[in-house]
Amino acid sequence: MCCSGYLVGIMAIMVAFSASVVDAKPYGWLAAHATFYGDMSGGETMQGACGYGDLHKQGYGLETAALSTALFNDGLTCGACYEIKCYNDPKWCKPGSIRITATNFCPPNWALPSDQGGWCNPPRKHFDLAMPSFLKIAEYRAGIVPVLYTRVPCVKNGGIKFEIKGNPYWMLVLVYNVGGVGNVVDVKIKGSNTNWIQMSRNWGQNWQTGVKLQGQSLSFRVTTQGGKTVQSDNVVPTNWQFGQTFEGKQF
Repeated sequence: MCCSGYLVGIMAIMVAFSASVVDAKPYGWLAAHATFYGDMSGGETMQGACGYGDLHKQGYGLETAALSTALFNDGLTCGACYEIKCYNDPKWCKPGSIRITATNFCPPNWALPSDQGGWCNPPRKHFDLAMPSFLKIAEYRAGIVPVLYTRVPCVKNGGIKFEIKGNPYWMLVLVYNVGGVGNVVDVKIKGSNTNWIQMSRNWGQNWQTGVKLQGQSLSFRVTTQGGKTVQSDNVVPTNWQFGQTFEGKQF
């Protein structure tokens, strides 16, 4: 009887702790800075360092960002989604937050120090946003603002897309529109007459193989950061051609 109150108290603390863990964002909020590029149209649509093409047609729109070296991770972060909010600058910050997908690389400017224009120089964590996204969290005249960011799940319409490029001797597959964690770390391909073939990352989210697969239906296994895998069986028909895009399952 003497210890019942103590046990109840411990149980209450454990319940509260468990609730806080469940409610917490998996990556927490971290500090960075943000700038913008282009105009309200978002500037020119460029392929960029992730290999994506027309960001509007591919479903990314203007909710995108180029990441500094410290965040880009040599392209392995391509496709990851972030929530970003301006903070600690009441003169320039606006309330609220935005969600973006990492689609490009913001290269260092070694001619300038990191506090005088070299915003993307290592080890600085930086997001270069499309102007419409930047203006949702900060005033135009600010130019650069401090932000907090956290990884969030990617919500995409439809399934994972596979754009097939290359030639009969070398296949390059762009993997995009990936939900869940968003950034792909492993891709395997299977022809209707082969076993599973390990693909290697060429650049960004372009994955390659030298195995000849023409005339076969194709299946894919896509694994994202954290180890989740989705398998799309026979999503590419036997009469596929280079330059075509096909849709698989989604996370």
